[in-house]
Amino acid sequence: MKDESGTSLSVKPSSVRFSRRQRVVLLILLGAGFMMSVDFSILNVALPETGAGVGMAVSAYPWITAAFALPSAGFALLFGRFADLFGRRRLFMASMVVLTVASVLGGLATGPEVLLAARALQGLATAMALPAALSLLTTTFAEGPMRDRALGLNGALLSGGFTVGALVGGALVSLLSWRAAFLINIPVTVLILCCTPFVIGESRRSERVKLDLAGAATVTAGLLAVVYAIIERSVLAGAVGVVLLAAFWLIELRAVAPLTPVRTLKRPTVKWGNLAGLVIFSMETGMIFMMTLYLQKVLELSPLVTGLIFGLPGLAAVFAGPIAGRVIGRIGQRAALLAGMTVQGVSAVPLIFIGADLMGLAVLVPALFISFFGHVTAIVAYTATGTSGLPDDEQGLATGLTSMTQQIGITIGIPILSAIAATQASQLDGIHLAVAVSVVVVVVAVVLVRVGLRSDGPRTPDHGTADLDPVAAPN
Repeated sequence: MKDESGTSLSVKPSSVRFSRRQRVVLLILLGAGFMMSVDFSILNVALPETGAGVGMAVSAYPWITAAFALPSAGFALLFGRFADLFGRRRLFMASMVVLTVASVLGGLATGPEVLLAARALQGLATAMALPAALSLLTTTFAEGPMRDRALGLNGALLSGGFTVGALVGGALVSLLSWRAAFLINIPVTVLILCCTPFVIGESRRSERVKLDLAGAATVTAGLLAVVYAIIERSVLAGAVGVVLLAAFWLIELRAVAPLTPVRTLKRPTVKWGNLAGLVIFSMETGMIFMMTLYLQKVLELSPLVTGLIFGLPGLAAVFAGPIAGRVIGRIGQRAALLAGMTVQGVSAVPLIFIGADLMGLAVLVPALFISFFGHVTAIVAYTATGTSGLPDDEQGLATGLTSMTQQIGITIGIPILSAIAATQASQLDGIHLAVAVSVVVVVVAVVLVRVGLRSDGPRTPDHGTADLDPVAAPN
């Protein structure tokens, strides 16, 4: 913030206030993310009904999830850079159009092919929307307390969306049908499309842009191959993906106008922040799946009761977002990142010892409550870390990386911990081992990230200065 003479003034987290226009911008951008997370949770709950409703074989049900995961992870980096090069608002609005089409197709689907096409389009819309919306947020709110609060609200609503979707999904599907999980998006996307041009300005580049086609093709194909390899456990696809990503790196080193500048990828905040994000999402997603197995297969509780048990700790995630923004403003994003990861990992230690009776719930619920709080705090801090210190014209790239990391982490966590659990004779022993591995991975990542981020210098708690009303005028 600046005074009348133009002198920069530091802004304390407690004194930060959003302007009216900034509140509307937040409502639009965060509302889009909340809608997508609610929709994702509802579809998880409605998976059996959805597959059966279009005559899909039970063995093919996982592809309802995979059809979404492939494009959402594979295209996130590409669209993140597209946001920088061709306009963030333009890409965000295009994503809402694609999501509307996908929702109509899914809601009217009568066969597996149309349903999977709708899910793939939803994944593509997510790959477009998340980096575009997040880069609009990070360029609207200057780095510092304003951005930290905005990112905290973003984390709270994303987590709240998953919780709300899990809690109301079963009731919604029961009262209406699985088609409601698709059709519920349409009025929201139409409203967002109508409001966005009036409150969010378009980003511009002063020079003409030459697209790095070779880099775009190799990185997208490489990521798609890697994600497919993880889903299908295909060594061949994994090898192809690694070769393509290596080729992408070589192309970027020599490209005149690289899609992803190597200097950006080498920044400690980008490199180590995204490593942290990969661990945060993969291990928490896998751990939650292990606890779902524990509740339903070991304790033999119903899916409805399981959802209610997860709902209570899920409230911690909702409150953690705004608190995380304030914590980052006081102790710095890196300290908050390490603290959140530590809480996420260590809070799962008691789950290694839970037994096969209902007394395990006395350990499970408070452990999940603390774990979810640490998890969301870590998400907000990792997003702030991974997008910090970069100019506005690279914010789409940075948010594309964080979105890609999130989607890949969500995709690989369950297969990895499931494979570890399968090595044990009994299901409970397998769950214990998988959770123990999750704890070790998170703790080791905390040490690595702490050492890695030291190379980027100290981080002051107040982040310096912040502009209180940097929203561009809409065009």
